[in-house]
Amino acid sequence: MQVDPQQLVDDGFIIIKECIPSHQLDELRHSFEELVERQKSIWARDRTSTDPPGGMWETSGQPRLSFSTLIDSTTANAIEFCLHENTWGVSSEVIRDSKTVLKYITMMCNPVRDHGPAVWHRDIEPYRDGPLCGLQADMRANGIGTVQWNIAMYEDDVLWVVPGSHIRPNTEVENQQLLDNPRVPIEGSIPVKLKAGDGVVYSNAILHWGSNYSTKLRRTIHLAFRPFNGSKYSYRPYIHWNSDFVTHLSSWAQKRFESFSNQVGEEFDTVGRTFRAVIEKDLQGFLDGLAILHPVEEQRMVCVMLLTKLAYKVHRLNHPDVSQLTDASSRADAIAWPLDSLYLLEKIARQFSVSESNKLWSRFVPMENRLKSDEDQYIPGFQTGPTKYFFNDMPADYNLENFMAEWDI
Repeated sequence: MQVDPQQLVDDGFIIIKECIPSHQLDELRHSFEELVERQKSIWARDRTSTDPPGGMWETSGQPRLSFSTLIDSTTANAIEFCLHENTWGVSSEVIRDSKTVLKYITMMCNPVRDHGPAVWHRDIEPYRDGPLCGLQADMRANGIGTVQWNIAMYEDDVLWVVPGSHIRPNTEVENQQLLDNPRVPIEGSIPVKLKAGDGVVYSNAILHWGSNYSTKLRRTIHLAFRPFNGSKYSYRPYIHWNSDFVTHLSSWAQKRFESFSNQVGEEFDTVGRTFRAVIEKDLQGFLDGLAILHPVEEQRMVCVMLLTKLAYKVHRLNHPDVSQLTDASSRADAIAWPLDSLYLLEKIARQFSVSESNKLWSRFVPMENRLKSDEDQYIPGFQTGPTKYFFNDMPADYNLENFMAEWDI
């Protein structure tokens, strides 16, 4: 399928007509409906004493199933479609990367009762992802990293976007409108109207809105892909799946997921080596690791900022408050990290003693402190409320030399 990558750069989204080929639509609908029934049984089983009989299926405003955990050989086509030339192939083309990795695999469903509109937001959290303008500067210089997909199996016009907002901060008009009422259309916004089988690929930094979570039938595949052979390091570098399902897939799909796992593992190995260089004050080793993670020099400080976030999580994993938790999901929750990718970060943490991980974090603290204020900050249109972290601005007049010079302080 031919697409124009520049359209993603300019607008932040591209509608892909007949993303699901018409001859595959009914078969995919059947498989996904089987997966829905399996998930509904799990939610009913796991409901709390105060939940209705259907559990989350009945309480959620947007029931989502991570369907990779539900498939078998009869429904493997649901996963294999995520590797189709119209999904993985288009993602690789628009982010200009032949080693694009599938990182997120879910489906969004309609609720059992009307929940109305959600709020406008970008899929960015300053405390976890860093300042928006830094991420956007990296995008403008080095290309869009993570892309998300909505692929409709039935007509879907829930998603609205503000074209072009992925590479700029909110305008004053947008901020005021979002403060006044974040659940209505804002200036310049448009609906993304998908017919059955259509998809939209978009930057998750774009201002977007779930306009109406009604009982209208909705079965929309929601995916995310990220580059691994590009010019930059991606924020949220983890994957949201484990490989337990792979044995149900065709041999070609198994090889693709094996490649994904290897690429992710190699990148985290590089992060581990880079952290070792920081601990040992090996300046050249640190610069070498940084050049692998973020090959293009321009905006490389954004990579340092993202490594700061990871260094804190490694530090926390080795702290007794977290390391002594016997349940993996509790450890993942303690560091705000997906359980499916916890093994990647714990592999790094195991390389360092408690004192070494403390030293690692001490090297990154000066950067961390520059990302925060003494007072609460707030800008609407993000996935978080007031926080000490700056929403938009990267540290001014602070570069790699400054960062490394502070290791001796």
